[in-house]
Amino acid sequence: MNVIGVPARVNSVMSRSSPAARDAADARPPSAERSSLRQSSLREANLGLVTRTVLAAREPPTRAGVAAATRMTRATAARLVDELVAGGVLDERDPPPVTGRGRPARPLAGGRRIAALGLQVNVTFLAGRVLTLGGEVLAEHTEPGDLRDSDPAAVLARLDALAARLLDRVPGDVRVIGSGLALPGIVAAGSGDLLVAPNLGWSGIRPADHLRRASRAGLPLRVGNEADLAARAAAEVAPGRPGPVLDFIYLSGDVGLGGAAVLDGTVLTGRHGRAGEIGHVCVDPGGPPCRCGSTGCLEQYAGQAALLTAAGLPGDRPLTELTAAVRAADPAARRAIDRAAWALGVALAGAVNILDIPTVLLGGHLAELADLLVPPLREHLNRRVLSARWAAPEVHAPAGTAAPAATGAALVQLADVVDDPARWLPGEK
Repeated sequence: MNVIGVPARVNSVMSRSSPAARDAADARPPSAERSSLRQSSLREANLGLVTRTVLAAREPPTRAGVAAATRMTRATAARLVDELVAGGVLDERDPPPVTGRGRPARPLAGGRRIAALGLQVNVTFLAGRVLTLGGEVLAEHTEPGDLRDSDPAAVLARLDALAARLLDRVPGDVRVIGSGLALPGIVAAGSGDLLVAPNLGWSGIRPADHLRRASRAGLPLRVGNEADLAARAAAEVAPGRPGPVLDFIYLSGDVGLGGAAVLDGTVLTGRHGRAGEIGHVCVDPGGPPCRCGSTGCLEQYAGQAALLTAAGLPGDRPLTELTAAVRAADPAARRAIDRAAWALGVALAGAVNILDIPTVLLGGHLAELADLLVPPLREHLNRRVLSARWAAPEVHAPAGTAAPAATGAALVQLADVVDDPARWLPGEK
């Protein structure tokens, strides 16, 4: 006997199926529910498209500009923009002055009411920065100090207090969605534990256990490598807005050296999140011992302390003294610069030959010394890079803010909103 309204063949299959299969069949949403799910998914995708279109624009677009860029109808684009403005993901700016008739269109930009906190520990300073989705810095602070062989609990307690002071300065209508932390060492990608930071003298640290005030009400704390996050800030000049260079090798300089490779705006972190440790590339196996346990590492020639020491200056002196010594034709200072340029050339030429990324961006103390380092470094790269005849390596020291990894740490958190803004709207789960 057949079930009423069901063909015999289908009824026969249903009768022979397992209870689990029948339960799964019963759980399938009816066509109206499936249609509702499809519409919800389409809405979420369109909200993301509108958000990314506005954030990536070089000039703030209007609703009509968003409609044209996304190929939506004006009504659809306007409705989605209204939702995003109401939820704080986007802001409306004041329109430019007009002299003709009609109401001028209001330009759109990333929202000021959503922000993230970025924190950074380096060997010579602590830093924090609160960055909005629109790229505005609401609060920031840098605290200098010598943190070599420091007590991690004490340093992280200072950083947590710094974070709390910054968060207290955030206006009440701003929602801080999370915190990020940049550390100069190897970070376990899954847990956020710091495995080792040789120049700090730290190992086996779980930073989240020490930064309880750095995030509000259990909001997430993400921990990453300092050079990776500084490179992120170079690749993304504001949340969702790519920088002028999308493919580059980034060098982050302080007492030591970190690095990162960026391809199409994405930092290449490797399978375990540990890629980019260019400071510990060996340029001379017979060279001086390094704190990492190896010998002849790049940072023993081009790290800030190594440069100053080679020039006959104390390792904690400002770089202006090294620059002045070179300008005064001091032979030791000149040799220190030339030796650093040689070591950088050896390590970077290897990286360029392997990765085919011929643009190098210098950060930290290397950027401060760019006028002295870049000319000899270019000569070494042109001689050592196999493809230099067809694509000459470029070396730049872009202007930027201090502690760029703090900015990168905030950008990583804000990327969650850029990728899925629907999650952050009122009433959404």
